[in-house]
Amino acid sequence: MFAYIWEYFVKEGVEAEFERLYGPDGGWVQLFRKVEGYIATDLYRDITNPGRYVTTDFWRSKEARDRSRQEFAAEFAALDKRGDLLTEQENFLGDFDCFSHRGK
Repeated sequence: MFAYIWEYFVKEGVEAEFERLYGPDGGWVQLFRKVEGYIATDLYRDITNPGRYVTTDFWRSKEARDRSRQEFAAEFAALDKRGDLLTEQENFLGDFDCFSHRGK
């Protein structure tokens, strides 16, 4: 299994909109569900810094994630633009092999 992790610093006052876009039924998840190999997305909000969020997208493989980015490039760009309006900063934390129970 594969995990794709990002960190976001959200502009004050748009946290709810960010959570809708990046949350369990948001635009990103709706897009990912179109691709075979997508498993789930987790959204975390930092308890000590409520403007800081982390997302973890779980895929069966890195290739499945990469395929989704190629196949839906226009949709990715549109969602990314929406997200840019809500964030002050975003940081790619990396691609990870994942050893959790989700893939079983």
